[in-house]
Amino acid sequence: MPNTKQRRFVATAVAVALGATTLAACGGSDDSEAQSGPAQLTYWTWTPGMDKVVDLWNKGPGKEQEITVTVKKQASGDTLVTKILTAHKAGKGPDLVQAEYQALPTLVSNDAVADISGDAEGAKGKFAEGVWQQTTLGTDAVYAIPQDIGPMMFYYREDLFEKYGLTVPTTWDEFAETARALKRKAPDVDLTTFSANDSGLFAGLAQQAGARWWTTEGDTWKVGIDDAASQKVADFWGGLVKEGAIDNQPMYTPAWNKALNTGRQIAWVSAVWAPGTLTTAAPDTKGKWRMAPLPQWSKGDDVTGSWGGSSTAVTTDSRHKAAAARFAAWLNTDRDALTALAKEGGIYPASTSAQLSDAFAEPPAFFSNQTDFYASAAGIAKTTAPSAWGPNVNVAYTAFKDAFGAAAKSRSDFGAALGRMQDDTVADLKKQGFEVAQ
Repeated sequence: MPNTKQRRFVATAVAVALGATTLAACGGSDDSEAQSGPAQLTYWTWTPGMDKVVDLWNKGPGKEQEITVTVKKQASGDTLVTKILTAHKAGKGPDLVQAEYQALPTLVSNDAVADISGDAEGAKGKFAEGVWQQTTLGTDAVYAIPQDIGPMMFYYREDLFEKYGLTVPTTWDEFAETARALKRKAPDVDLTTFSANDSGLFAGLAQQAGARWWTTEGDTWKVGIDDAASQKVADFWGGLVKEGAIDNQPMYTPAWNKALNTGRQIAWVSAVWAPGTLTTAAPDTKGKWRMAPLPQWSKGDDVTGSWGGSSTAVTTDSRHKAAAARFAAWLNTDRDALTALAKEGGIYPASTSAQLSDAFAEPPAFFSNQTDFYASAAGIAKTTAPSAWGPNVNVAYTAFKDAFGAAAKSRSDFGAALGRMQDDTVADLKKQGFEVAQ
């Protein structure tokens, strides 16, 4: 290891998938200043309507505790991560940040977010174990409070499945046969598409199959992006693309929207947030879709992957860490706060109790025909497999788009594309100075 910060990260940030809890936490935040006087906090977030949610805090618990929070709207994804790291290097980071789960290892390795375990007591029991592990990185430390999650599901046009005599697949083998059967009956119609623009989708599918992309052994990282589980997923989708059983075009394009809206594409592997996307992508199909659990690799299994989701973290630059941690816990566990987050931000909460709250008593308007939508979603969310993220997810995702984009376009070997993704990720870790197992 070239520096102690990276050594400390490897020693404490054991991969989430391992579920390790043997390492000691760094301790809770020491914030005597925040506890003895007023605190004014800044929160960087991209969630729509967050200012209205924060108003509930400022007028209620925050007013009583003399803790005021100001929302500063930001872009999401790598753009925000870069901004956070840049601000941290200058010692000018905000007090709180919204962080996607896969970004937390990067923020931890750069010492940008704080361990708030001493100020997050009682929060753990509000979340499913696999979700909570994503914010602890498998240690006794707590680097964030879970906010929203994206359990994966299978969406399909109920009317067109009936028209073409198709049965909702419960296994991936059945999924492949359904795609082929549809092609025989309607050559111009696709079951779905493989989108090389969406690394998060592939990561979630690999997660469901049991992939462990980043793990640690002592002070050494091991990258398993090309492990057997991921190869199985790559070969499966690559095979369907190569034989023409499914489309090979990216999602979120005008062409993709048109295919969904006109019934040229009749299913979508997505996550719990899909209804919002379908509302704008395929407005003419309202009330014609249904949601079902993700197909399984083996009949009788019950596991899903995750696509998306974020947390609320306290930065190491904050001068009021304890106050910030109290707000983060309130935001993601308080009944009124979670109801407002669902209404104003359209999020699906990580809190298990909130998933069955009054805010989710009615199905999404686009799925008014499926009254048990959110009850089913809550059950599926409990089956989410644990994730294993590392300090350079952004590099892996960029490599995915480049390698899989070329493979999908040419209908060539997805396994080779996965190997390139593995090689680029390992090379970047070594370049950063991390020790990497061969």
